[in-house]
Amino acid sequence: MATEIERKYLIKPGQWLLAMEGRRMTQGYLSRDPDRTVRVRVVGQEAFMTVKSRRTGITRTEIEFPIELEHAQDLLPLCHQPLIDKTRHEVMHEGLLWEVDVFHGANDGLIVAEIELPAEDTVFALPDWVGEEVSHDLRYTNSHLSAVPYREWQGVESL
Repeated sequence: MATEIERKYLIKPGQWLLAMEGRRMTQGYLSRDPDRTVRVRVVGQEAFMTVKSRRTGITRTEIEFPIELEHAQDLLPLCHQPLIDKTRHEVMHEGLLWEVDVFHGANDGLIVAEIELPAEDTVFALPDWVGEEVSHDLRYTNSHLSAVPYREWQGVESL
């Protein structure tokens, strides 16, 4: 079974530099049901469909497979709106890959860092630019951000 073990963090204000090139992504959700999210993602000329289960701790089933770009472009308008628009930056830190997502559009101002781990109890070092952990705060899931964008949250301060 394909699993995803992921921890998610906010970036410390003023600590993230966009010096490296990233990949722009557009994604939408055909289903935001917490028991089964179904996502369509376009990255450049590639497209993917992803199905994820409900989390248990920081672990969940994740099945992702490529789809035709044309199919993805036909599916995105059928997804819940707004679509997620972000640029992903990949950063190696002490042998582990961090994915830093800089959101645009309705989620502008939000920057999160995610790390996928081989096991829930994997020990790893946090980069200096990593702040508060939000792994268990469902507001920071992309499916929730497509329902309640970051800019609509009450009391949000710009990063």
